[in-house]
Amino acid sequence: MRLLSWNVNGLRAVLGKGFFQFLEAADADVVCLQEIKARPDQVEWLLPPGYTAYWNAAEKPGYSGTLTLSRRMPNNLTSGIGHAVGDAEGRVQTVEFADFFLVNVYTPNSGNGLARLDFRTREWDPAFREHCVRLAAKKPVVFCGDLNVAHEEIDLANPKTNRKNAGFTDVERASFSEHLAAGFFDSFRTLHPDEPSHYSWWSYRAGARKRNVGWRIDYFCLSESLRPRLANAFIWPHVTGSDHCPVGLELSDPI
Repeated sequence: MRLLSWNVNGLRAVLGKGFFQFLEAADADVVCLQEIKARPDQVEWLLPPGYTAYWNAAEKPGYSGTLTLSRRMPNNLTSGIGHAVGDAEGRVQTVEFADFFLVNVYTPNSGNGLARLDFRTREWDPAFREHCVRLAAKKPVVFCGDLNVAHEEIDLANPKTNRKNAGFTDVERASFSEHLAAGFFDSFRTLHPDEPSHYSWWSYRAGARKRNVGWRIDYFCLSESLRPRLANAFIWPHVTGSDHCPVGLELSDPI
């Protein structure tokens, strides 16, 4: 089973940059999108055969939002985690399949000057973590998306100069560690423990992407019980159209 996640930084924009060709070539069972910045009535498209679109648009026009495209019929699908602000911003979808829950998340950015750092680390992260732990009590969980944090120094090109910047503060990194300590593991780093220079986001400034001066802030994290089924975890920096690139996961069938 192949799962993909991509912060498209505007669905309507990426539709004009080869999105359908990407979708057909990717051959994924489920594609989780973040920062779609659109509602269903703003998008005219014809999905490739077999896909169904499940929307969770933000209340604020042109902002945030998540969207899940699936070729597998879910048992159930819900939006939100019971957090008023985050739910209004369309930040989480939970898709239940027969053998696991898939959670599509767009974590709030701590913002310029860390204006939203307290909200993100004291309110949002604990609420999201509780949501995943609650699900994991029923069946294994895969959560994926733009987590807006580079966990370790290996996960960004310039760790020393970014220690006080959004996405690499000590408190954000510690909060992500708490996610993992709650019973989950980072699939990509599990299979590629010591490999540097693997990034999923690059600034538009100063040719950062061409020079691969980036950050790995997009993840697939899994319940520990799914570790035996982890067949592959990958990043596709060759896919353009957004300042992020897709990340992916392949799970073997249940034993």
